[in-house]
Amino acid sequence: MKVLVVGGGGREHAILWALRRTSRLPLELLCVPGNAGISQIAKCVEIPVADHQALIEFVRRNAIDLTVVGPEAPLAAGIVDDFRRSGLQAVGPTKDAARLESSKAFAKNFMKRHEIPTAEFVVAHSAAEALEALRSEKFGTADSPVVIKADGLAAGKGVVVALSHSQAEQAIGDLTSGSLVAAEAAEQILIEEALEGREVSVLLFADGENYALMPPARDHKRIGEGDTGPNTGGMGAITDESIVDQTTLAQITRQVVEPTLRGAVAEGFPFQGILFVGLMLTADGPKVLEYNVRFGDPETQAILTRLESDLLSIFLATIAGTLAEIEVKWREESSACVVLASAGYPGAYESGVEISGVDIATRDRSVNIFHAGTKFAGGSLVTAGGRVLGVSASAATLNEALSKCYQSVDFISWPGMQFRRDIGKFSETRKASN
Repeated sequence: MKVLVVGGGGREHAILWALRRTSRLPLELLCVPGNAGISQIAKCVEIPVADHQALIEFVRRNAIDLTVVGPEAPLAAGIVDDFRRSGLQAVGPTKDAARLESSKAFAKNFMKRHEIPTAEFVVAHSAAEALEALRSEKFGTADSPVVIKADGLAAGKGVVVALSHSQAEQAIGDLTSGSLVAAEAAEQILIEEALEGREVSVLLFADGENYALMPPARDHKRIGEGDTGPNTGGMGAITDESIVDQTTLAQITRQVVEPTLRGAVAEGFPFQGILFVGLMLTADGPKVLEYNVRFGDPETQAILTRLESDLLSIFLATIAGTLAEIEVKWREESSACVVLASAGYPGAYESGVEISGVDIATRDRSVNIFHAGTKFAGGSLVTAGGRVLGVSASAATLNEALSKCYQSVDFISWPGMQFRRDIGKFSETRKASN
């Protein structure tokens, strides 16, 4: 069976790795565009991800049976709709369903319509309107923290957790001026109540009505240890039973997951694919911070190391509406992923820097090194992105999994390589809203 994965990061490397490891069928794996690590397990092809017609023609020409879409941008642009109209199978939500991620305003209003717990918010259509909303009683005094968000996709740069209203005013100006994100992403601005508590990510497979939960995860967005510095795409992630207890998970399922899937059906866009729910566990109960409509990165690298069931069968069931017929099983372990990044990330960074030690680090078969921003140049492995590698492992305990990751990290180096030594160990309580 031929399977194409669209994307070229650590998430896509982990998906391909899990497909190969768990499949009961012989697979021919392909990836567009891929990266150096992916090229070791799949055929990589250079086709612009935004060119849906070129991808469709490639799939037809090569008789590919299934396409799995990794990143959010092609999902938001309607790639699944285009594949379906062409009679082709693709894993992921439709363009309408992808609005849960592509428009934060749509997502928040969806939550409000379906009584899904989330932070108080106002949607503004201009900087002036945003400033007026900020000064309302809803968002406290001048010293109150508040969250400012660009409505559209912004590659992790469209959210500012302001510790005061003066910082919020600066964030509104930065977002609406185009200095932080593309202008179209900030055509609407959200002002949100800042929530306090512990964060958890709950991911699930869905077929429109049925769902199967993945192990709850927690990621680390800040670049610096102790959760300091600017937000990134993610510097590490863990799965562990301590993240959320079973009673709270049942509450999340009852108050968030099931109403979300029912609401999507009621509004005419049954959700099929992978749904990511970012939550804050507040004193008033779990509240939704955000939806993503695909696997998270680096959560995927931690989660899929624990998968026992056949990932291909799960993907096919999300399309066929037969997920209830499959037992999705996970290893009863903990897992971790530690991200290695280029100097300067999440700001400007240099590419083409030679990486050493990966061959030695991969000698431990219990550790997986997923490539995110890499390529081969002149026979050498070099950096080709901000986040470069994700070192992942699972074990009986979280400490064991982390120890495995960091032992392998110590073999890898390149000039300016940065990573966090405190993955899984940050403070329990935070004020934030992703």
